[in-house]
Amino acid sequence: MTSPRVHIVDDDPDIRDGLAWLFDSRGFKAATWDGGQAFLDAARALQGQWESAVVLLDMRMAPLSGSVTFEQLKALGCPWPVLFLTGHGDVGTAAAAVKQGAWDFLEKPFQDNELVDRVQQALAAAHAAQQDDAQTRRLRLALASLSPREREVLDELIRGHYNKNIADHLGITPRTVEFHRANIFEKMGVSSAVELAHKLGQLEPKSQA
Repeated sequence: MTSPRVHIVDDDPDIRDGLAWLFDSRGFKAATWDGGQAFLDAARALQGQWESAVVLLDMRMAPLSGSVTFEQLKALGCPWPVLFLTGHGDVGTAAAAVKQGAWDFLEKPFQDNELVDRVQQALAAAHAAQQDDAQTRRLRLALASLSPREREVLDELIRGHYNKNIADHLGITPRTVEFHRANIFEKMGVSSAVELAHKLGQLEPKSQA
């Protein structure tokens, strides 16, 4: 497994170099950028093929501020968690950015261990979200692969109906219900109607959004 990357975006070369050394020494791959535009250009080139990474973004930069850089990164659909590094005067702006989807902010001066801990937490949260997204995609594809008759049987199953009832409702034999039930379980990757209902329940909030 490759080491996760930490993108350090700061117009102060001393801070960039210090943070790069810190994260390199902790087993991360550090990439440094002297401004928002250079970083965004690199992110745009990776679009759709995002690696595991966290962004450390200085709030006060010119000509592209941290807030504007973050908004443009979001517009790219980039999934990287963004951790703002901010001075005391910019705490309000950083807090507002967190409400807009940034992962967190850390006020300068900060302790090295605290910063590394926050980055590791952000990576873990991003990984969990990606796993959830991948699971949802697999479920949606499996659901789309069901035949119209299998969808009818599935609807009956998650209502808790037994095979004989399903056969009566659909005008087919119990043996045919068994056949469709086995196919549904295999395609959806489940072993019981309860597990099937639980997995379908995971899709509902996203499908209603």
